[in-house]
Amino acid sequence: MNRSARSALSVLAAVGLAFGGTACSEAVDTVDKAVNEEYQVTYEVMGKNVDSISYHAGGGKAMDPKPETVDKPTLPWKKTVTLRGIMPAAVMPVAADLTGAEVTCKITYKGKVLAEKKGEGLATAGGCVAESPVGTE
Repeated sequence: MNRSARSALSVLAAVGLAFGGTACSEAVDTVDKAVNEEYQVTYEVMGKNVDSISYHAGGGKAMDPKPETVDKPTLPWKKTVTLRGIMPAAVMPVAADLTGAEVTCKITYKGKVLAEKKGEGLATAGGCVAESPVGTE
């Protein structure tokens, strides 16, 4: 194979890899648009010493949600949000001072608990996350 043919193949391979990498994210966006069904979940955070709560509220893209945050929430805290498509439900309580930070988080969909966690380390361990129930009913 001559030098120009190898160069052309290298360029084609690089272009293929570039498009292949974006194809996955484009596929997620396409699926999310096709599955435009909305669903509501209720987030709950109970306990004490929680400085803030971040949660998915429906903004952003399915696999790149834009979280909202409540600073210095009054506990127990409860919020119902509308999510769309394959966007996961997520709520994360954060405590700056872990001394006595006893926290429970829960995600509920149509009366069914999708995720629930409890413990002192919960406020730094990622909170509660649940897959979208769209398409599973």
